[in-house]
Amino acid sequence: MSQDTTATVPRRPNRYTAVLRSPLGLAAAALAVAMLVLAVVAPLLWGDAARETDTNDILAGPSAEHWAGTDNLGRDIFFRTLVATRLSIELALSATAIAVVVGLVLGTAPLVLGRRAGRLVVAAVNIAVAFPGLLLALFFAVVFGIGATGAVLAIGLAGAPAFARLVQTMVAGVASLDYVAAARTAGVGRFRVLIRHILPNVAEPLIVNATIGAGGALLSFAGLSFLGLGVQAPAYDWGRLLFDGVGSLYVNPGAALAPGLAVLIAGLSFNLFGESLAKVAGVSTGVPLGRSRTPVPAPLRRLTDRPEPARTSSADDLLLDVRGLEVTFPAQGGPVRPVRGISFGVRRGESVGIVGESGSGKSLAALAISRLIDDPGRVDAERIRFLGEDLLAPDSRAQRRFLGTSLAMVFQDPMTSFNPTRRIGAQLAELSRQHHGMDRKQAMARAVDRLRAVRIPDPEQRARQYPHEFSGGMRQRAMIGMGVMGSPELIIADEPTTALDVTVQQQVLDLLATIRDDDGVALILISHDVTVVAEVCDRVLVMYAGRIVEDLAAGDLTTAAQHPYTRALVAAVPSMDTDLDVPLVVIPGRPVDPSDVPQGCAYAARCPLATERCVVEDPPLAPHGSSRVACWHAGEPMDAREPVDLALQPTRTEAS
Repeated sequence: MSQDTTATVPRRPNRYTAVLRSPLGLAAAALAVAMLVLAVVAPLLWGDAARETDTNDILAGPSAEHWAGTDNLGRDIFFRTLVATRLSIELALSATAIAVVVGLVLGTAPLVLGRRAGRLVVAAVNIAVAFPGLLLALFFAVVFGIGATGAVLAIGLAGAPAFARLVQTMVAGVASLDYVAAARTAGVGRFRVLIRHILPNVAEPLIVNATIGAGGALLSFAGLSFLGLGVQAPAYDWGRLLFDGVGSLYVNPGAALAPGLAVLIAGLSFNLFGESLAKVAGVSTGVPLGRSRTPVPAPLRRLTDRPEPARTSSADDLLLDVRGLEVTFPAQGGPVRPVRGISFGVRRGESVGIVGESGSGKSLAALAISRLIDDPGRVDAERIRFLGEDLLAPDSRAQRRFLGTSLAMVFQDPMTSFNPTRRIGAQLAELSRQHHGMDRKQAMARAVDRLRAVRIPDPEQRARQYPHEFSGGMRQRAMIGMGVMGSPELIIADEPTTALDVTVQQQVLDLLATIRDDDGVALILISHDVTVVAEVCDRVLVMYAGRIVEDLAAGDLTTAAQHPYTRALVAAVPSMDTDLDVPLVVIPGRPVDPSDVPQGCAYAARCPLATERCVVEDPPLAPHGSSRVACWHAGEPMDAREPVDLALQPTRTEAS
């Protein structure tokens, strides 16, 4: 049975109501609500009693008339503690709001500002986090001056670095997901990506941590007022009452006990309520240590010191022209190059497949072409031209618009390809609103039309649903529908049939073939499945260890492959004629680690045709019959020779 049906999703209770089902959560929620209610009603009910002085009853101890005694003016300490709830909570919430706002600005700055400015912000946050929060609060209190306003600013700014670090970590995690990459491919600007796609998906843990932060701010504010740096007379909060009560501690311990107990209960209520929210939300309240990864575009560099490889297609119909593409990432042992100088072209309307084992560089090459490699990765190339446009040029609004309308990317996992907090129709319509100048109604009509074009039943209703309400096959088709919201000339499909059953796989492949035939769209299909590529594509690029080792016609893949690795990939696929009594064919050894690529041919250690020349000399991708092959023994018959000994194959001194 096909997966392409909508499963009945059981209605689950709101996760936040689950807080009230646990004794701890119920008690914490009750305390927090009680404190907020008390902050509102206490000044109205007991404000006059708290201000009433009685010089005949100064510094009295606890009694039936004054439960916590009186201060040095004969005022009731218990009533003053109740009335102080409003100012104490107001100041704590104000400081928390400052910490959250400043933390959000600093935490999202690396994404919005770009690589260079973002690094400066990250460095500043890392330095600030290294200082204890109390030390920062005291520093800012001195800077802004004594008083409630200065204390609010001091505590708020002292709490901002930790919140900024949390925001940086959360934003970097979400920014690496496929639906953010899809929005970037569609040409959506950084700020719009942040508002529409990232912040809604990190709001929950941020709210939880802000709740816990409010409890910490309450305690910090009481501490500053106790030290005389916070609220000044005649105003008073719990910390100020503690400051006044310490002077009469030996005469009336209740003068310090009442406000101290209020601080303890209020702080516990906020912290325990936040911890209860964290448990049901499944998020961490701790701030991760270490440098966060800033999701900004990788720098592009044009290489000019290499000879021009032979072209694979005529210039008049060449849609995509890639020459000498490299992708490099920094590592402790030296730079790692998982993509090592590949060159190929794609003609208009052509379907090109890219196959290879995991780690061969297939997806990274596609991401580099789409400008989706994030810093600290680096993309180098002699030339990357798409529809005549230079993709190595600096990022600009015009280039994002061009890529958003002319290039479509279909990602591997359809569940992560969509923003879970937004409806499918709204996500598709975003591209038309961004690039085509359509209003909301026109863009939604276009989205419904594209859902219908990719054969999703009842598209009007489906456009109003969320991604989790779609089956796997329908999500993948909706992802293709997002790609054809514009008028793409090229679709890059990165393993679009992964995790789908064979029936739905065929439906997705048929859909891509139909779009290609009807609209003349070129297709780059990345896959592990050589049979799928042979069926769908005109031409196949076989990648191993970051290089193209064979470029051949799809019709020759299973019958006339020249490279030993290509033949091994084909032989490893079972067929209906496979003898079940014989062990399945496997490729001996393991794929090459990109951080330790050996000298010579990277496949030599696994190849039965390898000789001494293969160990020391890397073969170029050169014409061989009707294909191009990077092998010294291309087309030779496979024999019974053992693979070359790994000990004979030296590694490069520089990671390739």
